[in-house]
Amino acid sequence: MTRLSIQVGSIPLKNPVICGAGEHTMTGAAIARALRSGASAVVAKSTNESEAAKQQLDRTDYALFDSRWNRLEWNFAPPPDAMLFGRSGLVQRDFAPWIDELATLDQHAATQDAYVIPSLILADLEHCAEQAKQIEQAGLRVIELNIGAPHGEEAARGAIALERNSERIVQIVSRIRKATSLPLWIKLTGQSEDVTGMADAARQAGADAVVLMGRFMGFLPDLDTEAPTLGTSAAIGGSWALPLTARWLMMSRRRLGPDFPLLATNGARSGLDVARFLLAGASATEMTSAVFAGGYGVLEDAITELDSYLGRRGRTAAGLLGIAADRAQGYHEQASRPGHWEQFAPPTDTIPRTTR
Repeated sequence: MTRLSIQVGSIPLKNPVICGAGEHTMTGAAIARALRSGASAVVAKSTNESEAAKQQLDRTDYALFDSRWNRLEWNFAPPPDAMLFGRSGLVQRDFAPWIDELATLDQHAATQDAYVIPSLILADLEHCAEQAKQIEQAGLRVIELNIGAPHGEEAARGAIALERNSERIVQIVSRIRKATSLPLWIKLTGQSEDVTGMADAARQAGADAVVLMGRFMGFLPDLDTEAPTLGTSAAIGGSWALPLTARWLMMSRRRLGPDFPLLATNGARSGLDVARFLLAGASATEMTSAVFAGGYGVLEDAITELDSYLGRRGRTAAGLLGIAADRAQGYHEQASRPGHWEQFAPPTDTIPRTTR
């Protein structure tokens, strides 16, 4: 055990840094490279039985923007405020050989105290249950089921499911739970007013952990062409999402209790961000967009920075878990300070600035 060690239910992780599923985990070589970064787990690019979802990969496109919506070059050295805007598709592999390859990679990962985790995206529930069985039969050790893919409402009908209804989530998770005894991580969308309700539904139906939250869908007009950027709506992620994700983590911890494992995704760009998510209640963080845009060194840097932070503070990752979440108060609990707001309002007796 080290100060970075953390537990996600029955799964011990050597650190809280996970490489989340994306184009950067699309191939065996990519997964092997992510493992060499020192990440405790690598989630393989998602798959399902839908041919439409596979074909969608050929229609993908991506763009990076800074905080003023200037488009950036794709050079794997983006600034910290870079935002990823894009549409995605699934692995174009037959299921059985893909899972066999992941099983071999997971056997190698086990020698490094790490995991390779297959990711299923729901299309047809019975197909999904059968694939979950095959994953367990292949010898893999964890399954992630993504029922919150942001592209679900933009993709071809039946290719990808985006679930928000708690009753439907109970039905889905219960069916997959019946199909496999493996630890089951359920990835949920943040595009709902009731994320804690969805998380609770997944827990009640047999999830071993929930992952909060996927990227949001956005639409960005281009000022030069007056057309939609990339021609469509697309999913967007960036450091701006960290407080949103952290709030749902805090609220889910409050509702589900401190013993149910939560994982973070969307917003982390550094080891300090992983620490922020630990404080908010996430046992581990899946870094995804940052790795896709910045390369596998993002994972290495995050682990080093988190370890340094914990060392300076004389803390462990496990000891940091949920501290800030458990101290969160309501507005009504704050001290009354009449007039305090006035020091933050702009002055009214100054000369107006020249319009830029």
